[in-house]
Amino acid sequence: MIHSFLMIGQSNMAGRGFLNDVPPIYNERIKMLRNGLFQFMEEPINYDRSIAGVGLAASFAAAWCKKNKRDEIGLIPCAEGGSSLDDWSVDDALFANAIAQTKLAQRISTLDGIIWHQGEAESHSGKYRDYYDKFFVIIERLRQVLDVPEIPLIIGGLGDYLGHSIMGGYFNEYSQVNEELKRFAHSHNNCYYVTAQGLTCNPDGIHLNAVSQRIFGLRYYEAYDQKCHILGPVRNENRANEIDNDRPHTKAEKAQMINVLFFGGKISFEEYQQKMSQIGD
Repeated sequence: MIHSFLMIGQSNMAGRGFLNDVPPIYNERIKMLRNGLFQFMEEPINYDRSIAGVGLAASFAAAWCKKNKRDEIGLIPCAEGGSSLDDWSVDDALFANAIAQTKLAQRISTLDGIIWHQGEAESHSGKYRDYYDKFFVIIERLRQVLDVPEIPLIIGGLGDYLGHSIMGGYFNEYSQVNEELKRFAHSHNNCYYVTAQGLTCNPDGIHLNAVSQRIFGLRYYEAYDQKCHILGPVRNENRANEIDNDRPHTKAEKAQMINVLFFGGKISFEEYQQKMSQIGD
């Protein structure tokens, strides 16, 4: 059984964390949707740009696997960097793509949740005033078209680092957006808010760094698993980088790691053959 989760929002859902800043997660029970099929998860999961990197979904999925020992989790990446709520209008392309991708996933999985992170695009010029109403239309239509009226929705707050740097300073109404996100979560069943309090950013002052993305994923999972709002740190989040390190890798996972090295041009074919021959030793 594959339990799938739709990933939507803008760049902090897609992920801009630097790939080399955290240990990679190789877990054959974590899948990502590519070409209508669930394939072995590898970051970046949500390849919306060539600069895509670490997002929150990988650690969310790894935490899910710790609780669910036998089944598989499937991630449906549909986030788009820089997208506004208007870009997610139910009549436009991003919404249509999310529906199409999720319906493909529903052929081979059970849709268990929607994870959303968006709001930087609404953090200036008073746009937050329309957030609640616009978001309501998007979510209601998603649930209706996908026939999942009671599906859990996890929404994350914006980082409190916004508004303080040259690039991040443009988003000076992030706290008002967070209040609208909280208001929405508290006003709807099966909707839970996750704080970004204390998380840190890349040098650009806009995007969560890789370590914070790992932490954020654990907070998102806690909200999903416990069906509650997360308003502060969660247990063991300081060890988020180790979320998938306490188990031996399977043969399939070892092979995937070697494939990444070879096809990434980091080892020779002779080294590739040698490493492959040693799997299972």
